[in-house]
Amino acid sequence: MAKVLVTGGAGFIGSHVAEALVNAGYDVVVLDDLSGGFVDNLVPGVRFIQGSITDVQLVEELFAQERFDYVFHLAAYAAEGLSHFIKRFNYTNNLMGSINLINAAINTDVKCFVFTSSIAVYGTSPELPMTEETPAHPEDPYGIAKLAVEQELAICKEMFDLNYIIFRPHNVYGERQNIGDKYRNVVGIFMNQILQGKPMTVFGDGSQERAFTYIGDVAPIIARSIEVPAAYNQVFNIGADRPYTINQLAHAVAEAMGVPPDIVYVPARNEVVAAYSSHDKVERIFGVAPQYSLEEGIGRMAAWVRQHGARASQEFEGIEVTKNFPKAWAIPSPSAVNGA
Repeated sequence: MAKVLVTGGAGFIGSHVAEALVNAGYDVVVLDDLSGGFVDNLVPGVRFIQGSITDVQLVEELFAQERFDYVFHLAAYAAEGLSHFIKRFNYTNNLMGSINLINAAINTDVKCFVFTSSIAVYGTSPELPMTEETPAHPEDPYGIAKLAVEQELAICKEMFDLNYIIFRPHNVYGERQNIGDKYRNVVGIFMNQILQGKPMTVFGDGSQERAFTYIGDVAPIIARSIEVPAAYNQVFNIGADRPYTINQLAHAVAEAMGVPPDIVYVPARNEVVAAYSSHDKVERIFGVAPQYSLEEGIGRMAAWVRQHGARASQEFEGIEVTKNFPKAWAIPSPSAVNGA
């Protein structure tokens, strides 16, 4: 039985990937520090180790002891907009933590390193939908960190023959998502606001376009990628094809939650206006296309959310840059800002 590590396996996408791997018969170890995940997300059959990918000693000892065949790296703090204001935290967790894993993978002869990047690497592109050949020009520290890891993996293939597979998912939503995180995952944010009787807050005029992706169209492909030789050492956009505006999304979420749409518009923040990608390559290599419509996916998530209830909105304690911080988020207390 092949042994697999899933970082971030108590989180949203990671828990679904871990579940698919367990169901496929792999011996799955989950490494997660629970900073954004939950013990409740851990699926039966995994072995759980609580710890951070930034802990070099822990990572090296874990790899030396377990001798993983494959690594699925999904641990990250994926808040693009917030990353401007938490640069040190972003690069420590999303870049240096990844480097710790890559080093350990090389030193223990891992067969393939699967990395979830992001379409944030593209930034604003005149080419829509974006393809894997679209030039990468990230516009936030989160996207910069993701692109740096992609480039590092390409170099490590040449230098150390470490095989890799890179996926660039986008705007993924579904069951087990942390709806209490007010900085990311707009579908979850809207649902959490509705459960609390609050209006849905939209930055700017709501004309921003995204293709919102149900988890069922992403996790199974990522999990079985190691069994597809043609996927090795390739980069794939993965997700839904059809873009929607944030306004359209808000109405769809309200309908799924059984309430009239109540929207409050707040000042725009610095973000890409339109971002969605082509999935011709992943469909060609894996032989599958997105199956879930926005209405079906949101309906499934809404049923799960109503069952589990609202979550308290979480403040990020440790804002490093306060200049131009979006007023709608509100800067935490001075002690939190200073990291006290």
